[in-house]
Amino acid sequence: MSAIPVEIDTPDIMVELDVLERNIERMAAALRAKGLRLRPHAKTHKMPEIAARQLAAGAVGLTVATIGEAEVFADHGATDLFIAYPLWIGPRQAQRLQKLATRASITIGTDSAEAAETAGRHLGAAAGDIEVMVEIDSGHHRSGVRPEQAVAVARAATRAGLRVAGVFTFPGHGYAPGMPATAADQEQQALAQAAELLAAAGFQATRVSGGSTPTAELTGTSAATEVRPGVYVFGDAQQLELGRCTMADIALTVAATVVSRHEGDDSTPRRVVLDAGSKILGGDRAAWATGFGRLMDHPEARITALSEHHATVSWPDDSDLPALGERLRVVPNHVCVAVNLVDDVAVVDGGTLVTRWQVAARGRNS
Repeated sequence: MSAIPVEIDTPDIMVELDVLERNIERMAAALRAKGLRLRPHAKTHKMPEIAARQLAAGAVGLTVATIGEAEVFADHGATDLFIAYPLWIGPRQAQRLQKLATRASITIGTDSAEAAETAGRHLGAAAGDIEVMVEIDSGHHRSGVRPEQAVAVARAATRAGLRVAGVFTFPGHGYAPGMPATAADQEQQALAQAAELLAAAGFQATRVSGGSTPTAELTGTSAATEVRPGVYVFGDAQQLELGRCTMADIALTVAATVVSRHEGDDSTPRRVVLDAGSKILGGDRAAWATGFGRLMDHPEARITALSEHHATVSWPDDSDLPALGERLRVVPNHVCVAVNLVDDVAVVDGGTLVTRWQVAARGRNS
């Protein structure tokens, strides 16, 4: 990444265009080589300009988190959308899905007979226009059913008039040190078992969907047909600490200014304070993370505390403290959260501010 353009006032989110495009192409090429379809999760970036680049690179469609996100991307021309969560469909949600299905192929997730039956009842005659994927718990233990329960859920969905397209999982337990490979193996085992049971029960489970950024390039071809990574477009401090990207792969940083500087003494730590706090970096910090974010050009420093508008950075004794007014690039811990905190982002190419992109799906949480 290059320097912070002088036109940018801090704090501000910057996206380095060449790194972004390289990340998009690298993941697309890696999955093509494995014979896997790519359906990237757009909740990470929420921007049509990035989705368009992912689709142009060969993605078969987009994954989204909510009906609202699906509506935004459909408005910008996306024609194949998977809402990869076990939705609970009421009358208003059904109306929105019916409208979406007139302009895009829509798939939703479910992990219970009750949710499938409720969706079918409210969708009515339009139920056949919506595909459903049964969510499998492959070890993350959030939502999803055990593989041996998939057939019962699929049968309920069929009775409700929905079209069962296959199974999916989220190997979220891969977001921990030493876990990506284990999570990828468990994902494949769970998906293979569920798909085999559906096939034996007469279902045409043509889509077997998995993958996250930590596990996507570890996913084999034995079970999955597609994967749904999201963070890979930007990278973040969590992926750095997991070893799933390098600093050279970080496409998104927060431009921040040193507003306070302290050499420290026996009773106070050596530190600087930046004008970027939890309201732009997000407050996520996994139990294993070494801080609330990283500094792009000072990897030895650690963000030890966040307030709403300030980040406290512990500075190593063998490095000079940055000067007051110096501008630094911060890598957020969890980039999905950071993006959702701003209305738009600065797009930078070679140290030049070239445009700004609206975070069009920001706040579309339902």
